[in-house]
Amino acid sequence: MATETEEPTLTVDELAARAGVTVRTVRFYSTRGLLPPPVIGPRRVGRYGRAHLSRLALIEELQHHGMTLAAIERYLQRLPDDLSAHDLAIHRAVVASWAPESADDATRAELERRAGRALSADDIDRLAAMDVLERVPGSPDAFRVDPGLLALGVQLLDVPIAHETILAARTVVLEHTRAAAKELTRLFQDEVWGPYRERERDPEAVEAMKSLSAHMQPMVVQALVTAFQRSLKEELRTRYADES
Repeated sequence: MATETEEPTLTVDELAARAGVTVRTVRFYSTRGLLPPPVIGPRRVGRYGRAHLSRLALIEELQHHGMTLAAIERYLQRLPDDLSAHDLAIHRAVVASWAPESADDATRAELERRAGRALSADDIDRLAAMDVLERVPGSPDAFRVDPGLLALGVQLLDVPIAHETILAARTVVLEHTRAAAKELTRLFQDEVWGPYRERERDPEAVEAMKSLSAHMQPMVVQALVTAFQRSLKEELRTRYADES
């Protein structure tokens, strides 16, 4: 892990200007625990350093991925407390661009508004079974919702297919996509991340990794979708040909 050698020297105004945010935003993030407290210097003036700048950049990156403030809080809580500015920069370049969409908190009214329809108790049960949402323990009208699955889940409520069939299909998809994700992650770690770690202090290598990381996720997702579409068409063509 990199070692911080630069003493915090930025005032809150200078930090905000460097990060491209307002002072109010910096203070708000601090009250929510997203930023560590500043070092208090002479005359009780708070001073900020590179780690604060890197954490603000990481927050911005996570917001770019559509994560809510609550989701960002949970994300940052999982990071080690002693990450340096250098570690945070690497984390942003390599990990943040692959961050999965996190669940949002929603009341029953907010859930129905986002679904665009009223939801019966049975609808809620089916959405929960599909992992579109989960109930918050002790709060009957509070849910954690996966925003990426909500629209699809609502559409499936009206599909004339047995609920058990939908769940069986979901199990098949999850099993194979997880296997693909695991293998792709291993390949990325062995062939890309490993060699990069040996050159992480080379500015050109850092920029190359940022560019690669930003483009890999959409490329991999598109490749998986295209391959699945082609495989499904071929499988259906073969199956119907055998039965005709």
